[in-house]
Amino acid sequence: MLNRDTLFVIHQLENLGTAGIENRQRVANIILANKMLFKELVTITFFVDDKISIKAAWILEWICTHHHLNWLSPHLKEFSKNIATLQFDSAIRPCAKICEHIATAYFSKEDSEIKNNLTETDINAIVNTGFDWLITPQKIAVRAYTMNVLYLFGQVQKWIHPELKYLIATKIIHESKGCKARGSQILKLIDK
Repeated sequence: MLNRDTLFVIHQLENLGTAGIENRQRVANIILANKMLFKELVTITFFVDDKISIKAAWILEWICTHHHLNWLSPHLKEFSKNIATLQFDSAIRPCAKICEHIATAYFSKEDSEIKNNLTETDINAIVNTGFDWLITPQKIAVRAYTMNVLYLFGQVQKWIHPELKYLIATKIIHESKGCKARGSQILKLIDK
């Protein structure tokens, strides 16, 4: 049985309409006005058999990108553990972007809750999911965000760069122009 807050967030997501900026910001404002609803949004993002998870992922990514990435900090374990379960392309793309934000925050010179609370287990889950996303059919944006995530985490887990380099050189570089461009960029960074 879903609690009242979860049902409230689901209702807001059902009435979202399109993924337009105004609609995403309108629903994000409701969550931003009551931080307790953020946990429900994270949970709904992983209702992986229900298309409502797509809209939840859109709003989660919007809040993490434009407002409060650190709000995700208490939910890093849930997020990192469950991203591998996502099924809908339209939910995977925003979550891949969130992974890129997490990796960027982790390697930032500025202190952050993400940097302080991201565990090795969380990182391993993100990295493993990232490799899964690179070897399975995914949209260009997912591949681009993921290559960057793996490059960043490869700076501390040295085994990642050789594996990423191999995947880019043998698979990704032969895909779309966008994948080829990002792949070439990542290869140059690895070779520095």
